[in-house]
Amino acid sequence: MTQAPRIETYREFWPYYLREHAHPETRLWHFVGTGTASVLLVAALASFSYELFLGAVVTGYAPAWFAHLRIEKNRPATWRYPVWSLVSDFRMAGAWLTGTLGRELQEAGVAGERLPPG
Repeated sequence: MTQAPRIETYREFWPYYLREHAHPETRLWHFVGTGTASVLLVAALASFSYELFLGAVVTGYAPAWFAHLRIEKNRPATWRYPVWSLVSDFRMAGAWLTGTLGRELQEAGVAGERLPPG
């Protein structure tokens, strides 16, 4: 199996990232993971808890990777682009919260998909 050419800029990565999250269920699992991880990360920082930090990492990635392997049937972009993927998880959640995700998805070529409420 040949690997796609490496993406060189974040500007190129963002539409790729959105296309890798074409199914609404995948995005929902990402929102759950990102939201839970964010809460645990704040708690870990406030309490200086290594266990909560580890919990944030696990709850952030486990639902997302589950969705990629079971729903999207693709490899998580985190495996090849870890920093850009992390940034994009928060960017996608922010776009969902502000109501701009539908436009972003259409611009990336993901059209006609239902979005989770928000």
